[in-house]
Amino acid sequence: MIVPFLFALRARKLPVGTQEAVALARALSLGLHDASLDGFYEVARALLVHSEQHLDDFDVVFAEHFRGVVFDAVKITEEIRGWLDEVRKLRDLSDEEKASLEALDLDELQRLFERRLREQTSRHDGGSRWIGTGGTSPFGRGGYHPTGMSLGPGGGGRGAVKAADARRYRGYRTDVVLDLRQIEVALRRLRAFTREGHPSELDIEGTIDATAKNAGELEVVVRPPRRPETRVLLVMDVGGSMDPYAEAVSQVFSAAKRATHWKELRTYYFHNCVYGRVYRTDRFADPISVADLFRNTAPTYKVLFLGDALMAPYELLATSADEPGGEPTAGIHWLHRLREHFPHSVWLNPESPRGWAGNTVEVVRSVFPMFHLTVDGLTEAVQELMRRR
Repeated sequence: MIVPFLFALRARKLPVGTQEAVALARALSLGLHDASLDGFYEVARALLVHSEQHLDDFDVVFAEHFRGVVFDAVKITEEIRGWLDEVRKLRDLSDEEKASLEALDLDELQRLFERRLREQTSRHDGGSRWIGTGGTSPFGRGGYHPTGMSLGPGGGGRGAVKAADARRYRGYRTDVVLDLRQIEVALRRLRAFTREGHPSELDIEGTIDATAKNAGELEVVVRPPRRPETRVLLVMDVGGSMDPYAEAVSQVFSAAKRATHWKELRTYYFHNCVYGRVYRTDRFADPISVADLFRNTAPTYKVLFLGDALMAPYELLATSADEPGGEPTAGIHWLHRLREHFPHSVWLNPESPRGWAGNTVEVVRSVFPMFHLTVDGLTEAVQELMRRR
């Protein structure tokens, strides 16, 4: 029973495997499901779903696998919800008409609702039987019934005894622009620790191992405490074409500043591209040369560049202004220098990937691994930063 269910979950991209299968089998052997399908649902969802974004997919697979509700039935339900989004206005009812409507208890209401879902084949408005809007049916939206079931926000007579959409959360998406909490969760994956200082922390595993080797006589083992060792540079493009993304940049900045799992965080600014220096403020005051930056930071720093990489091509590529024997002025030169010094570096771009080809973004991508500024993009960027070089 379990294995086909797990493969059905994997077919819908839920990350379940051997570990989850063993945990579920053990839970069943302990009777945690109370020998019921509802109990199995609760236990399986708790053990197999690791992210809110997979809750809906789990419910679809469970309903299809154990209750015979094929996915087409889910599509029909969504079609009905689409009808309910277009609410027709309810006509005024007299007191006699309102009093004539039959009051239903909750169990009868649920049975009738399930029957209507099976029987209904088209949209209805202003009626007294089918699921619709602006009528006196017990089911729908924008109508009136003393003990009906509301199927959406913005009720009519506000007399519903049950809301069919009581599950209020929205499915989580990972392809949207980040919010502060999501940024913090993604950046937390950058954390790394090392043991430093005086040995003062109890090593439980080491103590157990040493005690076992000492014929059962207690042998306490201590070790230095863990401290964060990750050092991060956040280098942000501000002004010009980045103005529409000011809020997103501010959120990344806030999340980085609030993080407590790094040994050090430094933030710098530039405009369009790095031309031999970066700045400690977003008003381009207090500059620091790239040469000084290299002297003060080791190649082990994790570096995140944040910008749209859009600029006039001559800003990035032209070298006509270079003076003989002097430092090159082309932005691409400095980007290559930065990449060589900081092998653990990525570029986060708030622009849609659809616009990355055929302009300066494409050139910058040839230097730095580039990721879209979304949940998935930031997660992939962090994974890239944590790879061994």
